[in-house]
Amino acid sequence: MAAISGGTGPDPEAGAAAPTQSNASITHRARSVLAIRAFRRLWGVTYLCSVGDWLSLLALTGLVTKLTEGYQAQSFAFAGVVLTQLLPGLLFAPLGGLLADRFDRRKIMVICDVLRCGLFLSIAIVGTTWWLFIGNFLIGCCALMWIPSKDSAVPNLLRRPDQVETASQLGMVMTYGISVITGAGLYAAITGITTNLDIQPDPAGLGIAKIILVINGLLYLTSAILVATRIPELSLRDPGSPARRERRNEGEKSGFTAMVRDAGRFVRTTPLVRGLLTGLVGAFAAAGALVGSAKLYADSLRGGESTFGLLFVAMFIGLATGMAGSPKLARRLPHNRLFGIAIVLAGLVMCLVALSPHLAVSLATVMVVGACAGAAFLTGVTIIGSQIEDAIRGRINAIYQALMKIILAGAMGLTPVLVGLVQPRTVIVWGREMTIDGTRPVLLAAGLLAAVVGVLAYRQMDDRRSEPIIADLLAAIRRKPRRSTGLLIAVEGDTVQDTAVQASLLADWLRRPGTKEVLLASDPALDDERLQAVLSGAQLDGARAHALVAAAVRADIVERQIRPALERGALVVMERFVDSPLAHLSAAADLDPAELEGLADWATARLRPDVTVLLDRDPSTLPEGRSRQPQHHWHVQRVLTEMASAEPDRYVVVDGDGAPEDVAVRVRLAVQAALAGRRLASLVPSDGAAPVPASAVPKVET
Repeated sequence: MAAISGGTGPDPEAGAAAPTQSNASITHRARSVLAIRAFRRLWGVTYLCSVGDWLSLLALTGLVTKLTEGYQAQSFAFAGVVLTQLLPGLLFAPLGGLLADRFDRRKIMVICDVLRCGLFLSIAIVGTTWWLFIGNFLIGCCALMWIPSKDSAVPNLLRRPDQVETASQLGMVMTYGISVITGAGLYAAITGITTNLDIQPDPAGLGIAKIILVINGLLYLTSAILVATRIPELSLRDPGSPARRERRNEGEKSGFTAMVRDAGRFVRTTPLVRGLLTGLVGAFAAAGALVGSAKLYADSLRGGESTFGLLFVAMFIGLATGMAGSPKLARRLPHNRLFGIAIVLAGLVMCLVALSPHLAVSLATVMVVGACAGAAFLTGVTIIGSQIEDAIRGRINAIYQALMKIILAGAMGLTPVLVGLVQPRTVIVWGREMTIDGTRPVLLAAGLLAAVVGVLAYRQMDDRRSEPIIADLLAAIRRKPRRSTGLLIAVEGDTVQDTAVQASLLADWLRRPGTKEVLLASDPALDDERLQAVLSGAQLDGARAHALVAAAVRADIVERQIRPALERGALVVMERFVDSPLAHLSAAADLDPAELEGLADWATARLRPDVTVLLDRDPSTLPEGRSRQPQHHWHVQRVLTEMASAEPDRYVVVDGDGAPEDVAVRVRLAVQAALAGRRLASLVPSDGAAPVPASAVPKVET
């Protein structure tokens, strides 16, 4: 499970990390992400390419209808334009993922944009139907090699993993909102020249269509120039842990076949990804059935020619609502659960769409289906961006995109065939005529399929099996924050040297094959340096000022590292989390322990470890260089012992005297014993605690 982890890359503009945005408004979160220069520029590039995509669909559709004669031929030509953009997913999306994980992503994006520019210009120059389809197919291939590189690079441009969801929202707003309006408006403005200004470059009307294709090519050329010259950060890679670097280096040394096997093995052995792709199959099969039968379904409602347009608008309103509201739900439900629940709900409501007797019911249910689909899609993209490591993210993105396009195209192509197997019949419902045709059983079957597949995806992805789903749903309805799925273990003790060594050894032991992500929180020694820098820079000498700044440092660690990791389900080991600093401040400045504990509760939002390991060491056994103030150490140890006595269910006291490797074995046994029989027991290795070699003991400067 080492690959299930978020990664964010450096940003030249980033100073001190901003507070977590889990409770911030959508506007504030969007501004924070757009404040990152590299992402802001990539967002602009996304705008250009998305406008080009929508404009090309309209332009090629208009051109192909002028190059063909007859209503039936034009209908097949329109379908050909759509399918030649979807079919490349079968061949080139996996290749795009391999390229994104193997080579410089920025160079791949530049090459693909230049190729798309050339292909659009060639379609305008050649001007034949056969080359239009071939060129459109090749353009789709370039797009499916461009998208994995772009999507895989986005998390590395951000400052924190919690910004991935906001970045995905902004990308979808641009792709399916702003760019759609711009592309359609630009197409209408250019084609309106022939009627409003009475300008017609040629009698057949091909000139305007070719002009649009040239403009489209220039949009992609502009994108290539911007990516090549203005966004060098796209070439950055997340360095990650040593294990991740080793995995990436192996990928760079191995061939494409080995990378494909590695991706397949990763999907098979990772329940999170396996469930994600399983849910994707059901969701887009249902979506393809809905899109493929939408026109005939609108006719069956007998609502007039405007019915199809109303259903289309309802679907997009629902999509926008779901994408906008899912981050709020994600604060109360884990992404893993939210994804499966959204697909199941979409399938069940789609069954109501199939049974709807009236347009008003259909509009409401279609809107709900769109909201669930938007929430599921955004959640899936967020999971890939925040919980899949950089070394394999490109391939997983490619598989996601390929399945989406292939299943959508297949469902859209199969739906008319299935609909045609049922002869339409007219019935009277509530005094109104209602047509029962093939769209009803097809939509009903698609809804049931989505619901069943959503349940399978949920069971694969859910890492909270012991936590009932009803409790999570009730908490979401009551607007209560969701409980984290991870485990926090704190190692407390008198000296930095002891806690640092034992925390490191415990984290290394927890990093076993098959276990979750393990995070060793920021070294408190580094935090002491930050603390002294703040105190000296602000010329603060008082004990209370010292306590306030120490609380601020702990609050920053909790917000930036610990809480996001716990929400991902990680195992977090933290040395000197709260108790040791409190004991030292109480001993050094004679401050009230109760007041200090209240300050710590506020700074950490009452976050407490699941298990606190207290190293009980006799201060008289400390080396001479580490015991310059014997009375201070005795006081600290007494305060820590009193804390452990007050909360025996949370503390385990371990004999801290002896060699570090012997103490490490005691710590492991104590942690296993403390978690035995509890919900969290499955998160730690259950095998025996083997002796620790002396060579594995970290060296800490005194």
